[in-house]
Amino acid sequence: MAGVQPFKLKTISEYHQLRNLPKPEHPLISVVNFEMIKQLSSDEPKTFIQDYYAVALKRNFSGKIRYGQQQYDFNEGTMFFIAPNQIFSIETDEALQHTGWLLLIHPDFLWNTSLAKTIGQYEYFSYSANEALHLSEKEEATISAILQNIEREYHANIDEFSHPIIIAQLELLFTYAERFYHRQFITRKISNHKILNRLEALLTDYFNSDSLATKGLPTVQDIAENLHVSPNYLSGLLKVLTGKSTQQHVHDKLMEKAKEKLSTTNLSVSEIAYELGFEHPQSFSKLFKTKTNLSPLEFRQSFN
Repeated sequence: MAGVQPFKLKTISEYHQLRNLPKPEHPLISVVNFEMIKQLSSDEPKTFIQDYYAVALKRNFSGKIRYGQQQYDFNEGTMFFIAPNQIFSIETDEALQHTGWLLLIHPDFLWNTSLAKTIGQYEYFSYSANEALHLSEKEEATISAILQNIEREYHANIDEFSHPIIIAQLELLFTYAERFYHRQFITRKISNHKILNRLEALLTDYFNSDSLATKGLPTVQDIAENLHVSPNYLSGLLKVLTGKSTQQHVHDKLMEKAKEKLSTTNLSVSEIAYELGFEHPQSFSKLFKTKTNLSPLEFRQSFN
């Protein structure tokens, strides 16, 4: 998407107009049935940025959607989440036959509600999220039911209860999505353990090279990019599989290397600290004691 000026959609009404849909019932929230979108024009923009949240549940989409660094296929029930001011692109040359739902929420709809504060805590709205949420039939039915509840509510006569009821449905939707993502981490064990194995190999190679001394500790962002996942997804995955964050894995690998050098070489603590990328030996000693309850010298003496 580099070099392409994204097409800006400021309002939900503009989206409806772009897709030749009826005007939205409410200017700040809309539920769209994808069956109503039959065709994307060949000359329309391919890359978009919008001022509102979008949650899509899609099936049988004949094109490709690129979001963050990942390209998505939608052969099964799949969800993805886009926050305001995030860039995504759509590529399709065919008449659309996809099914599912699209939920659009303007941030103003959340104003003065608890969801205005908590929506940012859902990691699946992360800009670089590389994992779509793949739903079972039962999970898809649950999400579809909530979306249809929202649709019915704003089609009904608006009263003083409409807004809090829709907000409650949105919170329920996001909580279920959180649950299903957690399930996905567990059930996709083979692919997830492959990521864990690749992380281990990546850290081993890094710590066995001179990269520590020249570049310092690898950042979570660098590690995630090398593994082709987002930092949030990687940390969430590792928390479920191992109970530790990415940063904790880096520190564990660092301690392994430090113990190896302390027990098998005659290097001074300062020399080891510099080889491990620390500018100040005191910082190394402090971290080592925090992790092992021993100072580097005490650890070394335990081998004599």
